[in-house]
Amino acid sequence: MPTVVVAYLLLVAVASAAAFAAYGFDKRRAGTAGARRIPERTLHLFALVGGWPGALLAQRQFRHKTQKTRFRVVFWATVVLHVSAVAAAAYAWRAWGG
Repeated sequence: MPTVVVAYLLLVAVASAAAFAAYGFDKRRAGTAGARRIPERTLHLFALVGGWPGALLAQRQFRHKTQKTRFRVVFWATVVLHVSAVAAAAYAWRAWGG
């Protein structure tokens, strides 16, 4: 398996674990009045860099951010953007003889 694929899979694994932990932390803080929360922008950034599988699992596991329509729309847009970027990079890599 090419090194770039292993590096990408490692990135996805680490970003997913971080996203999962961030969602769990944010959910725990959501029940505490006045507690500092993780900004939605940060949660979306985790998804964009490859952590969307972990974010999706966390949304289901913790039932967090599942009712906010705007958040869900932006989340799925980041997933589509990430997958599109990876597909374009894979296509370009293959076209250049990778």
